[in-house]
Amino acid sequence: MDPFKNMQDWKKNMDNFFGEQFWSEFEGILKPPIPQINMYQSDHEITILCNIPGTNEIKNIDLFVDYASLEIQGVISLPAQGNLVQEEILQGAFDRTIELPFPVRGDKVEATYKNGLLTIQLHRLITKESNKNRVAVRVMDED
Repeated sequence: MDPFKNMQDWKKNMDNFFGEQFWSEFEGILKPPIPQINMYQSDHEITILCNIPGTNEIKNIDLFVDYASLEIQGVISLPAQGNLVQEEILQGAFDRTIELPFPVRGDKVEATYKNGLLTIQLHRLITKESNKNRVAVRVMDED
């Protein structure tokens, strides 16, 4: 027995009752944010790994650092391989802001992309200046 078999009908009924904007309140719960990240922290550095599959044009990914936040913008677009039967790799345009555990230097950020992972190295900021800076991403050669 598949408990989700009639989920689409249930969703339509909820849309009719509460309005179509009802589901937008639950978007972060029902669909995780993209890109998915892992964040690692040491005393003076933060390393963030972002899952961005299928990106051939890394210049279409924008990173901005501003004091204690990191903004990542871009598009995940995988080529169609036929009729889609099951979709678990989230795709589409994204604009995600990540709150960092401490302020970071906008002038000392390194970002590399290899095998679908964007790795971002950030360094702790000692002063309280805030300057939003665009970060260049380097493509790593395949091994």
